[in-house]
Formats: sequence, C-alpha cells, structure tokens
Amino acid sequence: MSRARVARRIAAAAAYGGGGAGLLGGAALGVLLTEVALARRVVGGAGGTPPHADGRYGSAFVHSLGAEPLVLGVLGDSTAAGQGVHRPRQTPGALLATGLAAVAERPVVLHNVALSGAQSYDLERQVTQVLSDPERAPDVCVIMIGANDVTHRVPYARSVRLLSEAVRRLRDAGCEVVVGTCPDLGTIEPVYQPLRWLARRLSRQLAAAQTIGVLEAGGRTVSLGDLLGPEFAENPRELFGPDNYHPSAEGYATAAMAVLPTLCAALGLWPEDEERPDATRREGILPVARAAAEAASEGGTEVTPAGRGRRWALLKRRRRQRLPVAEGAETGGGPGSGAGSAPGTGAASGSATGQAWDAAHTDAGP
Repeated sequence: MSRARVARRIAAAAAYGGGGAGLLGGAALGVLLTEVALARRVVGGAGGTPPHADGRYGSAFVHSLGAEPLVLGVLGDSTAAGQGVHRPRQTPGALLATGLAAVAERPVVLHNVALSGAQSYDLERQVTQVLSDPERAPDVCVIMIGANDVTHRVPYARSVRLLSEAVRRLRDAGCEVVVGTCPDLGTIEPVYQPLRWLARRLSRQLAAAQTIGVLEAGGRTVSLGDLLGPEFAENPRELFGPDNYHPSAEGYATAAMAVLPTLCAALGLWPEDEERPDATRREGILPVARAAAEAASEGGTEVTPAGRGRRWALLKRRRRQRLPVAEGAETGGGPGSGAGSAPGTGAASGSATGQAWDAAHTDAGP
C-alpha cells in the first residue's frame, strides 16, 4: 500500500476516533525492540534542562510605527524545547523569534511551552498553557511533535487526532499554526539496520498522516523529515549534539531555516510573488494525501490547504538562505544577545531584511 493511502487511512481513523493499529507485525516489532535496546547503549541520554529563551526579540523595532509585538508560541517535544544546546539563542524558538522580528520589523515575544520527552498526549496541556494569558495570546504557533510517539508506539490515529485537536483549538483562538512534522528517526547516526530502515518508514508515515490531519484542522506543515539527513551524514559531529540524538546549534539552525519562511507566510509577511507555485521547483496543487506523502519524503517541504474542501493542498519547496548575522559575541544569558548561526529568510527578502536581521540581533533578552 502506498504511503499516501496509508496516511489517508490513518487520518480517517483519527477523524472517526479510532485508535489505529501499529504498522509493524509481531516479528518486525521484536526486531525493532532488540535494535532499540542496542541503540540505547550508544545514544546518550537527554539529561539537563533546555535553555530558557522566553522573552522579547527585535527590540530595535520597538519604536517603529505601529510596532505592537507579535507573540510566537512554541509547543512540542525536546526538539521544540531546544534540548542539546546550552545557550538560549541557539534554541529553535529563539532563532525563529529573531528571524520573524527581522522580517516583520516588529518586536516578537516568545512563549515556549514545549516539554522534553513530550508525546502528542501532552499537547492539550500545552495549548491550554499557551492560551492561558489573554494579554499575550499568540499570533502564531509552531508545533514540533512526533518522534516520541514513534519510539513509544503511540497508535498513529490517536497521535494524529491529538495533534489535529491541538491545531483546531489554536485556530479557533485566532492563532495561525505551523507544524514541523515528525523528523526522520532513521538519520540518527548510532542507529543501525534494520532499525534505521524501520525508524525511517515509521516516522515518515506518521509525518504524512500528521500533514493530512493538520491541514484538515486549518494549519500548515513543514516536513522536518530527512531535512538534516544529508548534513548529518556528512557532518554528524557538527549537527548532532553531545548526546548523539538531539541536534546541535547548527542542526537547529538548519531546521529553523526551513520553518521560518512558512511561519512568515502564515502571517502574510512573505513576498506575494513567492506564494505562487514554481514548476521548476516541482511545486503545485495536489490531492492532500499525495502532497503529504511527497512532503514526508523530502525535508523542508511546505504543505498548505488549497480550497475550502481540504481535498487539495499546495506543495511548496521554499528557497532557504542564510542572512548576515550581527557582529560581536554573546554577552549574556538572554536570547538574541549575540551573533551565531541563524535561519535565513530567503533571497526574496532582500538587503533591507538583512539589515533588519542585524538589528533584531541587538536585543539584550528578557
């Protein structure tokens, strides 16, 4: 059965309240669990607490005309929290907040409620938390979830349903939502065959099903998938953190580069000419299930609803490009307080946005 058909079946089960059977038979599951036990001897633990990066970014724009701060919420698991790095500015939330401030030329308030080890079950609590303060209700939220659902064998239909419900609650509250779908667990360096193949198959299948569920709930997705696969293969010491499992600062910056254009587009901040499909990049309007399957196979691919019936989706492969970063070193513990790896906003944003990016990096943190 094709990935598109399986993803559609999982999403349908999620919509009708089914638990969803696992995709592995008993023998395959036994092999998987054996390989997991072996991998755990090599892959380090996720000890420590991710850096706290909440606060205001882009203070250089505070005096701009109509510069009411945007509020960015970040939800999900350890990847969303920034597990594996030591400085607040290296976390994906800080990178996205700084990049969004640069593009919008407005301050951005970051509210990160992601929890290391979280499964989709925890999204209900996280959504309640991020919506709890009416004074800083988010304008846009980024969710990164799914890896722990795979490793803990959460039924896929249940996982997708929980994510869809979270997206729907945020959309009902007037918040735009961008979901970074389940990453490709087959890229983890210490994991060997056949676990690598199984992990890749399972994580991509969940990512495709997540995409269908998110689009039906009114959100957008960006496939993290194998986005870091080539980089991990070529530079594993640079793109994996000390625990050999979570990304390093460079790894998070690479992921943030993929998410930032979609984050800006969700708020209407991306150039209009970039919103039209480009056939040279194999972009276009496809049936939702097919778009979901294609996105799961290629990291960094965006899928957006197209049409009212949620039967069609716009698949885009946005250009990613680094912007200049600020001069100088980090001066304190606050986010955005110095230079470093940062996500780009695409060639279309031009030099003005590059200057704004430098300004955004002058924020001293909360």
